[in-house]
Amino acid sequence: MHYLASMARPVNEIIQNIASGFPGYLEFRYHNRRMRSLGVRKGELNENSFKQIEGAGIRVLSGGSWGFASTSDLTESGLEAAVKKASAMANSMASRKKHPVQLAGTDRMARGEFNLDGYFDLQSMALEEKFQTVKESEENLRKSNSAIETAVCQYTEVFEEKYIFNTDGSDCWIRLVRPELRFVAYAGDGSRISRGYDSVGTTGGWNCLFQNRPLEKYIDTAARNASDLLNAGNAEGGRKQVILSPAMVGLLSHEAIGHTVEADFVQAGSVAQGKLGEMVASSLVNLCDSGASEYSPHAGGELPVDDEGVYTERTEVIKEGRLVNYLHNRESAEKFQTRPTGNARAWEFSDEPLIRMRNTYIAPGKDDLDDMIAGIDDGYFIDGPEGGQADATGEFMFGASRVNRIRKGKIAETVQKVSVSGNAFDVLKSIDAISSDFRWDLGSGHCGKGQPAKVDAGGPYLRCEVLVGGGQN
Repeated sequence: MHYLASMARPVNEIIQNIASGFPGYLEFRYHNRRMRSLGVRKGELNENSFKQIEGAGIRVLSGGSWGFASTSDLTESGLEAAVKKASAMANSMASRKKHPVQLAGTDRMARGEFNLDGYFDLQSMALEEKFQTVKESEENLRKSNSAIETAVCQYTEVFEEKYIFNTDGSDCWIRLVRPELRFVAYAGDGSRISRGYDSVGTTGGWNCLFQNRPLEKYIDTAARNASDLLNAGNAEGGRKQVILSPAMVGLLSHEAIGHTVEADFVQAGSVAQGKLGEMVASSLVNLCDSGASEYSPHAGGELPVDDEGVYTERTEVIKEGRLVNYLHNRESAEKFQTRPTGNARAWEFSDEPLIRMRNTYIAPGKDDLDDMIAGIDDGYFIDGPEGGQADATGEFMFGASRVNRIRKGKIAETVQKVSVSGNAFDVLKSIDAISSDFRWDLGSGHCGKGQPAKVDAGGPYLRCEVLVGGGQN
């Protein structure tokens, strides 16, 4: 049984009692989030923060209209007042609603308790042990290369506990934790300064951070990235055949494809509108979004239940090159006459759920990476995503900071940072090889869409064609 420190009765008992006499649809979400950050720069502690939010978000559907209220008053009277407020808001708008809201039915309402790996282990780990790792990592990064002038190491952890209940049958507790580490190095030669970085974020305990690479590898990557860029020449721009790393594949899958298939964006006129059943990619491509960690454990967006109380599932978005699904909450699923996919997510208790991705990826193929590289006479190996932009048309432009030329089938010299751009669906159609490797590689940071969300993305290595913009010294 779960108890709040300030309450004599468990929160689930209070809300169930309120809901027992409620005349319509009621959705309740209790949320306790605890966030801690530790940062070291130039050998000195430069960040040591802790933030906790706790409260409840309540949605009511009445007369085809939503009403929402949130409160940090978790007493019985406080929750009853929030329910009344949400009900009043819904009823006040019902007569003005041109298209009444309806929710898709589902047999996937979650019940029970879901404690994801690492929550209790990381909770019991001493703060001093975490800080010592951050301090030593910054020192090792700063001293790893004579060109490194400044180093930064930051650790962040987010503990989440939620109770989700609705009158359609959901009744569940969820606990998970998402730790992440970031490494940044600045190298200089007296006339120029370059920046290198690496990062990792997972859903799980401390050791999950190092399941793909040891701590030393992240430090080495950031240091080499910074020092290599000091003397790197400019890239030769133009349309090129390239190898995209799992991190770049994840960025493409999430930003340039994933957002266009979120059902609210589809309804607003994204490029994916009306394309269900059409070939939008090479037949080699299988693109999915999942609440689970497919192929590799502890993805940064792992989520067993969404914020409408629906079990998350693996949703095939593109199957063998064909667009087969959008991402839905219960409301959009009803409009599209399909099933909810478990993609309703809210950042804090005071936020209403939006349609959001979880872990978005392209499934691995059967090709060997060395053979894929050998098949390129003049191109690039592109890694180190630096963010960028994508829009509802599928057009994108991303930066990349760890880039090497490929010459006559061999990895050659490092070049300056580049931009990669194009139309995402055209890029997917150009894919002619997909490696058997797989890695989650975008678990640090947040996705923004009105409110933040913790997500992950990744995949194998892809060989495709993109427009490469040359870097600058």
